Amino acid sequence: MTDLTPLLAFRWSPRSFDPVAELTHAETATLLEAARWAPSVGNRQPWRFAVGHREDETFKRILVNLPPADQRWAGRASVLLLAAYRHAGNPFATYDLGQAVAHLTVQATALGLHVRQVTDLDRAGLVADLDLPRDVRPCVVVTVGQLGDPFSLPADLLADETSLRHRRPLAELVMSWADSAV
Repeated sequence: MTDLTPLLAFRWSPRSFDPVAELTHAETATLLEAARWAPSVGNRQPWRFAVGHREDETFKRILVNLPPADQRWAGRASVLLLAAYRHAGNPFATYDLGQAVAHLTVQATALGLHVRQVTDLDRAGLVADLDLPRDVRPCVVVTVGQLGDPFSLPADLLADETSLRHRRPLAELVMSWADSAV
């Protein structure tokens, strides 16, 4: 493997969050600041976030709009972030949001935190429950927290949680490269 920065090489998306660890206001602000500095097409910055800390109303409203299978572990996270985007006239809004979430994820790793994203959401429920503006579209829920005990997870999640990470070989991902080093 090439020399990846440890922030990328050791990033991991667990389900086992510490159910009592909390994020400070400063940590949450740092994550959002990292997202704010992400590149975007035309510097439009279409991303929007709803931030819920465990036990507050926003957290609860986000959590109930996740599938029951994901609620089992996501409720242990310290923070649930709804990542959304303003869609009006911007065909690249979802791409830009992905950049912002990636920056947030790398910053979380730098802080010793972990992130897992959930894409199966009740989007209409989130719009209603969070009273989102008409032009804001929910995209993904980002769970953030400190790593917890994987053996505290339900048995059906333990195998996935403790298995080795796998990535496709680079040669399978690159469609064209002048150098045959792939």
